[in-house]
Parts: sequence; C-alpha cells; structure tokens
Amino acid sequence: MPKILVIVVTYNAQKWVKKCFRSLASSSVPVDVLVVDNGSTDETLAMIRADYPEVRIIETGENLGFGAANNIGLRIVLDEGYDFAYLLNQDAWLEHDTLLRLVESYKPGWGILSPMQLGAYGRRDHRFNHKCGPYIDAALRRHYSKTLVVEVPFVMAAHWLVSREAIETVGGFSPAFKQYGEDDNWIDRLHYHGLHCGVVPESRAVHDRSSRYMSRDKRLELKCIAAVVKVSDPNRRFGWMRFREVLELVGMGFKNHSAVPWRFIREFRSRLLELKEYREASLQRGAFLSE
Repeated sequence: MPKILVIVVTYNAQKWVKKCFRSLASSSVPVDVLVVDNGSTDETLAMIRADYPEVRIIETGENLGFGAANNIGLRIVLDEGYDFAYLLNQDAWLEHDTLLRLVESYKPGWGILSPMQLGAYGRRDHRFNHKCGPYIDAALRRHYSKTLVVEVPFVMAAHWLVSREAIETVGGFSPAFKQYGEDDNWIDRLHYHGLHCGVVPESRAVHDRSSRYMSRDKRLELKCIAAVVKVSDPNRRFGWMRFREVLELVGMGFKNHSAVPWRFIREFRSRLLELKEYREASLQRGAFLSE
C-alpha cells in the first residue's frame, strides 16, 4: 500500500472530531494523520489527544488560513517520503473503502483524485454536484468500471488525494489567498503543468455543510474573490484580466445594489502588484513550499 499522510486543518472543530477521526481510524487503507490547528479555543485538541493519541498535532497559535496551514503538511509529505497527501476538511469524513477506491484508480498524471462528495444526508453535496455532476453523469452514461476516473476542471478541496508528483511540481497553496479561492488557484496551476484532476465515482465520502449559514454580503464577497482567482491563473493573460475583472466587479455592484463589490475593487486594485508577484512565483516548481 502507498504511504499516505492525511492533513486535517482544524479551527474549533469539536462538533466533527468524532466522525472525522473515527473514519480515519477505520479506513481500510492505513494512513498517518496530521492535524494543523489554527488556534482552536474549544475542545478540539483535547478530544483528539484523548481519543486519537496516534495523531500528530502541530499548533500554529494563530489562524493561518486554509492554504498556509495545509502547506505545513505538504512540506512534511515531501520531507518524510509520503506517496500521497489526503487533504480532508474538518467537517468531512471517509467511508471504509474511500481511500482504497482512490488508490486503485490512480495512475501517473492524475494530480488530484476526489471521491464523490456527499452531503450529511447521503445525497451529492450541492456545490460538488454543480461543479462536477454534469461531467460525472455524462461519463457514467458512456462507460462504467470500478476504476473509472472522470476528469473534471475543478473539485473542492474538502477531499483531495494529491500525488507526490503533483506536490513536487505545483507546490503549495499561494499566499495570495487566505480563505477561499486557494483550491481554484491550485487546480489552475495543476493544469498549467499538464496534470489532471479527477473524480472516482466508485469512491464516496461526506462533506457536512448542513448547518452552515452564509449571509448575502458573504456570498457576494466570495463572488468577488473570483477576480483574484482569475488574475492569478497562469493560463490567462494578466494584463487583460486585471481590467476585465474590475469591470465585472463594477457590474456586480450595480446589479446587486451592494457596496461589497465597490469595497473589493479598492482592495483588488491595491493588491495588483502583489498578485502579479505571487502569480510569477507560482510557476516555479514546488512553489511556496520552501522554508
């Protein structure tokens, strides 16, 4: 069996600790587990230490964000000779054979493999279905096998099996993103390097979004982050995208009668030089994983 490090970034995750870590303990593929804790103030770490003493824990002492915290784990994958990283959200868990199905389907060239991501009630997670469902359904109509991998342009990082080849090539998550957008950017860079992203329909896992509420302003903020994703994409022209995205944000402000896009425009324009530098750095092999 390949050597796999599961990386779980936690922040006040006590609600999900039992389901998440119990699923790892019962996986048919043995794994090592690393928790990178972003400054939890609840019982998250006490629960993990009490019930899962084999789990390695790194405490950052502050909220580094999703990408920077995962980069700590990705460095360990390279330094300690792991074959794969498995990025697992704190509010997510595996089925007994999730990893087995992914590993059986893996072939060189796949940078990311994801299981079918289900919601807490057993149906496809709504965002997963929106992003990946059409590709999966079309592929299943044409062909089916237990090791079928469906190529998709994007899949959320709640469940990512990431090959060592991809980590060595693409590197870590860009500091341009603290929360949201970092998985989009990592996949854009994966494609830039000629590697692929896929879903294994025979593999299933859960991502529990059931209790999550998002305000209208927060939803608009997430739409605004798409501007940062696009100008950071090495497959696009930076000069053209920086103007186009400002126009998109202006249109969003008028359409939604909201000040959120206008505030974001000021921040976006002030960060353009920084974003260009991060974009250029992201093209280097193993970007953002050096000490």
